[in-house]
Amino acid sequence: MADRPHPIVRLTRQARAHRGRMAAATTFSVLNRVVDLAPPLLIGAAIDIVVEGESSIVSWSGVESTTALLWVLAGVTLAVWGAESVFEYVHAVQWRNLAQTVQHELRVDAYDHMQHLELSYFEDRGTGDLMAILNDDVNQLERFLDRGANDLIQTLTSVVTIGVAFAIIAPGVAWLAFVPIPVIVAGSLRFQARIAPRYASVREQAGLLNGQLNNNISGIATVKSFTSEDIETARITDYSEDYRTRNRSAIRLSSAFSPIIRMAIVVGFTATLVYGGVLAANGDMSVGSYGVMVFLTQRLLWPLTRLGETVDLYHRAMASTNRILDVLDTDPTIVPGSVALDRVDGAVRFEDVSFAYHRDAPVLEGLDLEIPAGDTIAIVGATGAGKSTVIKLLLRFYDPTGGRITLDGHDLRELDFATLRGAVGLVSQDVFLFHGTVRENIEYGRPGASLEEVVAAAELAEAHEFVTTLPEGYATIVGERGQKLSGGQRQRISIARAILKDPAILVLDEATSSVDNETEAAIQRSLVRVSEDRTTIVIAHRLSTIRDADTIYVLEDGRLVEQGAHEDLLEAEGLYAGLWAVQTGAASRRTRHRRSVAPGGDHPG
Repeated sequence: MADRPHPIVRLTRQARAHRGRMAAATTFSVLNRVVDLAPPLLIGAAIDIVVEGESSIVSWSGVESTTALLWVLAGVTLAVWGAESVFEYVHAVQWRNLAQTVQHELRVDAYDHMQHLELSYFEDRGTGDLMAILNDDVNQLERFLDRGANDLIQTLTSVVTIGVAFAIIAPGVAWLAFVPIPVIVAGSLRFQARIAPRYASVREQAGLLNGQLNNNISGIATVKSFTSEDIETARITDYSEDYRTRNRSAIRLSSAFSPIIRMAIVVGFTATLVYGGVLAANGDMSVGSYGVMVFLTQRLLWPLTRLGETVDLYHRAMASTNRILDVLDTDPTIVPGSVALDRVDGAVRFEDVSFAYHRDAPVLEGLDLEIPAGDTIAIVGATGAGKSTVIKLLLRFYDPTGGRITLDGHDLRELDFATLRGAVGLVSQDVFLFHGTVRENIEYGRPGASLEEVVAAAELAEAHEFVTTLPEGYATIVGERGQKLSGGQRQRISIARAILKDPAILVLDEATSSVDNETEAAIQRSLVRVSEDRTTIVIAHRLSTIRDADTIYVLEDGRLVEQGAHEDLLEAEGLYAGLWAVQTGAASRRTRHRRSVAPGGDHPG
């Protein structure tokens, strides 16, 4: 990304829909500063009226009386201050509303774009880092647009306006006021080159810190169970100390900017004060013009002392802007096809499918699966055999590195996501419930479903009975990740959610692995009912739950080694029969029997 455009250019492109509002806000910032520079002119005019009388610089007005001239000047002053107040109000409203709008749109756009990126993007990035982008980085940009943009525009306006005024009033002295400007510009450019990488480092560490905080809070039960509170506090202390250290490095540099600029400014101001005073004393410049020049020089140079703070705010915002726009510029590698099917029967084929998460570590090799529409099939095998990867490929969370997968004869890469993922209902071992009510979590399967439909799905999932015992029934808040419910209750709600979706393909990925026997029996009863007339794919360690499957596929090290019905696989005395023997205790009984009849052993009877 070394050749990427400047963040301001990227931000302007991203916010091009608001160019009109930016132009309006900029216009009112300029008008406010121009009018704000009028009081020194009015003060100079007042001094000139008092000193010069009828021959003052405002004698062109045609008013001869000094008193009348002062009253005219008072009226102009009131008008100027009124206009300045109006312009200040308008530009503040414009910039602040624009900042809020851009903040809102960037956050929503970045979040929406993230959702369409492939699963590997999230697996490669920490949750905390992504949260930092969506919150902290977006807020940094909002702060700059709220205050910093206006300060930069008004500073530039001051330089141009005062330069024109000096050229008219005292061209021989004006150059002295501008002597510090090249020093300030050069210093700002040098400052920018040195501060930018420091703030990029700060934002990176903010993401790491947020990630660790998010991880610890999510796992608070584990932390408490191991009494590791002090260990985790020490860990957060280290992350936070690193964040503070990186900020300290940036602060040392940014804090030095204003004092250095201030010394450059005082040289220009002092030179103007002395040289202009000499000219006024010698009669080469009117007293009023000298007063205007002194006041304008102060108006020109003094705001530059705040330039360090503004530039600091700017660089923080630009570091954040790059992180936000880098997300928006990340192209998804898995994109939906264009084919939409009106009806999905649920016939799935894996044809010579290979896949690897990492190039040198294949997970699946030459896998062929035939899943007829309406059949119930099971995929079993030891941990790491590739079972869950099959489901990720079916949902196109990843694409195979070789071969192809079809749904009703269509390559998955041809189908749009609404067709593909809309046809699959997933019940995972790791149940995720959103913070909300029981009804909202079930209704997630089909937003807008009626309460009657939600209840019907819960009844099929054998969840209705326990839901009615909750304090608020279907209106009960389940807590973050459903923490107020038991594991079995969460699982049954997730099944009800899948039932309400009414998918052509129901996928059960270890759906009963973490529940007790009674809950497992209840879940099994509900699954028998809901799997009728739909394709059902079951990933299971507990072989007792899949013995009635039409076909059982046995994987080992990413390869299909056996397939068939339960009884057929037992008769084959292969890997499946071995797994079955281990789980049913037959293997241990045979071992005990061999020991009991071994030479020298204790014989029964």
